Amino acid sequence: MSTENEGTAVPPAPSAPPPPADAPAASAPQGAHPGSAPAAADPYGPPTAQAHHDAGAGESSSAPDPSWPPPPPPSTPAYGGDGGAGHGAAGHGGGWGAGWGTTHQQPAPKNGRGRGGLVAAVLVAALVAGGLGGGLGYTLARENDSGGSTTVSSSTSGGNVKRDPGTVAAVAAAALPSTVTIEAASSSGEGGTGTGFVFDKQGHIVTNNHVVADAVDGGNLSATFPNGKKYEAEVVGNAQGYDVAVIKLKNAPSDLKPLTLGNSDDVAVGDSTIAIGAPFGLSNTVTTGIISAKNRPVASSDGTGSKASYMSALQTDASINPGNSGGPLLDAQGNVIGINSAIQSTSNGGFGTGQAGSIGLGFAIPINQAKYVAQELIRTGKPVYAKIGASVSLEDTTNGAKITEQGVGGTEPVDPGGPADKAGLKPGDVITKLDDRVIDSGPTLIGEIWTHKPGDEVTITYERGGKEHTTELTLGSRVGDS
Repeated sequence: MSTENEGTAVPPAPSAPPPPADAPAASAPQGAHPGSAPAAADPYGPPTAQAHHDAGAGESSSAPDPSWPPPPPPSTPAYGGDGGAGHGAAGHGGGWGAGWGTTHQQPAPKNGRGRGGLVAAVLVAALVAGGLGGGLGYTLARENDSGGSTTVSSSTSGGNVKRDPGTVAAVAAAALPSTVTIEAASSSGEGGTGTGFVFDKQGHIVTNNHVVADAVDGGNLSATFPNGKKYEAEVVGNAQGYDVAVIKLKNAPSDLKPLTLGNSDDVAVGDSTIAIGAPFGLSNTVTTGIISAKNRPVASSDGTGSKASYMSALQTDASINPGNSGGPLLDAQGNVIGINSAIQSTSNGGFGTGQAGSIGLGFAIPINQAKYVAQELIRTGKPVYAKIGASVSLEDTTNGAKITEQGVGGTEPVDPGGPADKAGLKPGDVITKLDDRVIDSGPTLIGEIWTHKPGDEVTITYERGGKEHTTELTLGSRVGDS
C-alpha cells in the first residue's frame, strides 16, 4: 500500500464572520481520491527500479536502480513534510492497484423555508414546553406552599469528577507532559511541524525521519512541551528507510519522564488506541480509536519522489492528520505501541485544504521495531538494516516478491556468498512467505524483513518452476541509508 506521510501546514486563520444576511446561502464541499502502485527495487540492498514520482504516473521496471534507499512505489504521493514546505502530505495517499476512494459531493441544502421553518417549529415547541413546565411548577409550588418560600435551589456542584486509571483522560494526562511539538526548518527556512515523545532521561526524543529531515544538514530544530517550555535540539541520527529519527534536547531539563514502551507484538485487532500529536499545527491534540489491522504493508514517499520508507504497520482508525507524524500511539494503559507515521487519504489535498486529511486509515511504525532503530541511532548515529542480499521487483502484484534477473548497474541480482545465495535462492524465484507472513509483493517483503534484526533466522517459502520450496535464511546487515 502506498500512502502519504503527514505534514503540518497550518491553513490561514479564518477571517471574522460577516454580518448576518437576510437569507443564508450554502455550498457543498467535494472530495477526491488518489491511487498508488509500487515500482521495482532492491529492498534489502540497493533498489532495483525507479518508482513513480506522482500519483497515477510513472513507469515500473524489473531492472534495479543504483540509488539507495529504494525508490517509492508507483503513484506514491509526496508528503507535506509535517508542516508545509519540505516533505509531503502526512500519512500516505494512494492504495493498491488503481487506488481506492471515490469522489463524492454532498447535496446542497434545499432552498426556501425548509431550514428556517424547522428552526421556528422547534423554537415554538420549546416555548410551549417551557410555558407548560413553568405553569405546572407554579401550580405544584402553590399547592405545597405552607406560607414559606417556594424557591427551590439547585445544587451548586455536579460532584467530584473521578478519572480512573485507564480512562482516556487519565492516559492523556499522564502522557501529554512527555510529548513535544517539533519545528524543523532547513537553512533556507523551509520546514514544518511534527510531534515526538521523550525516550529517555538524557533528553532523547523519538520522532519520524520525515519530520526532521529538513534540519539534518545545518537547519534549525526545536521542541516545545505542553507547558510552553521550548528547547533547541539537534539530530542525533535518522533512518530514512525506517522513517525513524532521534533528536536530543539542548540543555534538557532534569525532570524528563520517558513514556513507557509497550510490546507491539502483543497488540490485537480491536484493542483501544490513543494518538497524541499536533494535527495541522494544533499541538497536544488527543484522539482515540482501535487497532484496525496489523502487519499492514505500507510504503511512503519523501516528497522528492526519489526515496521511500517501508513498514509493516499497525493500522488504526484514531484520527491522524498532518502534524501527527512522530507522535506516540498508545494503548489503553498508556504504553507506546507505535509511532504515528502515515495516513491513507481521499486525495492529495482533499477537502479544499491543500493537504490530505484523515479518513480513519492511519498507520504507525510498531514500537518494537522503532525501539531497536532508535537505540542504534543513539549508539552509532546510523541505522542498521537487515537484508537478504537479493534484488526484488517492486511491481504491484499479488503473487509474491520476484527476484529480478539483473541486479543494480548490471551486477548479480543475488549477492555472491550473501544470505540469499547461501539459502539457494536464484533469479526468477518468487518469494511467497517469510515465516508465517504471506508476501504478496516486493514492498511487503521489505517491510517484513525490516521488522527483524541482522542475524535473525527466517524461513523463506518460494516458487520455482511452478513448485513450492522452503529454505532457511540468516539475515545479513547493511549500515546507513546510502
